[in-house]
Amino acid sequence: MVASSSVQEARRAFGRRLREIREDAGLTARRLAEMAGWHESKCSRIENGKQAVSQSDIRTWAECCGAPEQVADLLAVSRGLDGMYVEWRRLCRSGLRQVQQRALPLYERTRRFRVYEPGVVPGLLQTADYATALMTSIAAFLAIPDDVEEAVAARLARQKVLHTGDHRVALVLEESTLRTRIGGADVMAAQLGHLLVAATLPRVSLGIIPSTVDRPMWPVEGFWLFDDTTALVELATAKVTVTQPHELLIYQRTFALLAEMAVYGKAARNCITEAIDALG
Repeated sequence: MVASSSVQEARRAFGRRLREIREDAGLTARRLAEMAGWHESKCSRIENGKQAVSQSDIRTWAECCGAPEQVADLLAVSRGLDGMYVEWRRLCRSGLRQVQQRALPLYERTRRFRVYEPGVVPGLLQTADYATALMTSIAAFLAIPDDVEEAVAARLARQKVLHTGDHRVALVLEESTLRTRIGGADVMAAQLGHLLVAATLPRVSLGIIPSTVDRPMWPVEGFWLFDDTTALVELATAKVTVTQPHELLIYQRTFALLAEMAVYGKAARNCITEAIDALG
């Protein structure tokens, strides 16, 4: 599964729309390029989704095709494409707090969360100390302004969905998540203890995939499903927003297979307590 493929497909779909506008205007790609003052291959690259389209390009395209009334809508679609794949260095250039705060409306309107994490405890279940240790590392790695204290407060504020409103949260963690030490032994012990408590919440389903399980589904990148409309995937370089229906179905199917491999209830608690004991 390649998370950025939805961005590529969306660009191709946008390119097909621009091609239709050109064809409705009775223009060949070569003629449009001549009118716009572009290299003749530019139209082909745009229409096949191989080149990003600037706002200036969109305006020029619509004007050359005699369709200025479509500019506003085309620009809106283009801005949506830009938001599908956002590099962390751009998203976090002023720090981590704004990133956490921007997500709050999405959390509040989501009724069904499905979360898979192979390496770190998801933000909805993080303690303040664990979140602080993790975000401190992230801020240092990205060399961005240190607003960790404010970012942690914003992240913890999102956890209200566990206690208010009509939300259901299903989380599936690889057992390796329990063994990945963030912030030292004391921080991890408290975090794992918090998982034991969170697993008892009526809105929460917490599954652990044991490291010894026979796997019909391999570990994949961590992802979050918000209802059936959006998937968020965090790559090392960027945040990817998936909205293409067929790709959402793949993530839904992936989550279902991973959830089937997980253990729950007492068996999940045993995995967590074993991880606590292993801290020494």
